[in-house]
Amino acid sequence: MAIKKILISQETPMNKAPYDSLVEKFGVQIDFKPFFLIEPLTSREFRTQRLNILDFTAIVFSARHTIDAFFRICEELRVKVPETMKYFCTTEAVAMYLQKHIVFRKRKIFYGNGTPSSVIDLIGPKHKGEKFLIATSDSSNVDTLTRLFQAQGLDYTTSVFVKSVPQDLKDVDLESYDLVVFYNPADLKSLYANFPEFKPGNARFVTFGKQIVKAMEEAGLPVEIQAPTPEAPSVARALELYLGSHN
Repeated sequence: MAIKKILISQETPMNKAPYDSLVEKFGVQIDFKPFFLIEPLTSREFRTQRLNILDFTAIVFSARHTIDAFFRICEELRVKVPETMKYFCTTEAVAMYLQKHIVFRKRKIFYGNGTPSSVIDLIGPKHKGEKFLIATSDSSNVDTLTRLFQAQGLDYTTSVFVKSVPQDLKDVDLESYDLVVFYNPADLKSLYANFPEFKPGNARFVTFGKQIVKAMEEAGLPVEIQAPTPEAPSVARALELYLGSHN
């Protein structure tokens, strides 16, 4: 069956060129619709985790929205983060975002190359004695990172600072799409929040990342295309290869 309509469960990207190329080359329709939004926890929601931020001497960040949520909660709880606090970020972009909230040059900030192991390398023997707070979202998977922390005998705690909130998808005619692209388990959570009796029918699914593959398996939904792969490092490239053999 030829593919005519594709739904991608994200906001329209800043760079649409790869998708515009697919539309022109294969004559398909590609729609973008985020299935969920990321929102910070309220201070009341955060309190249910029974954590005292000042018990920690180092924070691990992997996303900018988590940084915003962290400092917002500190403000609401009237927690003054000490200048001695150390910040370990997964990437330079995340580390630079800290400038929105703190005087960058006065703080101890370290950043990796995007991999969990690079964070461990940053810590090394020099910072092994810190008490780490790993800031996460309710839909993120930090198992790889926490396993590395455990293996190194580091003192750490994970804490949720942001949550995924399902979007209203009632105006989306899912049955009209031939391919649906999912990135996050929260996409599935939103799907079933909107359509509790959802059945895949003729729709085929594209996944990006290991987390969503596992969630799809648990939900009993078949995966037609998985990315990233060496041949298809992006969703756009995965779609191009698939459409080239099916359209």
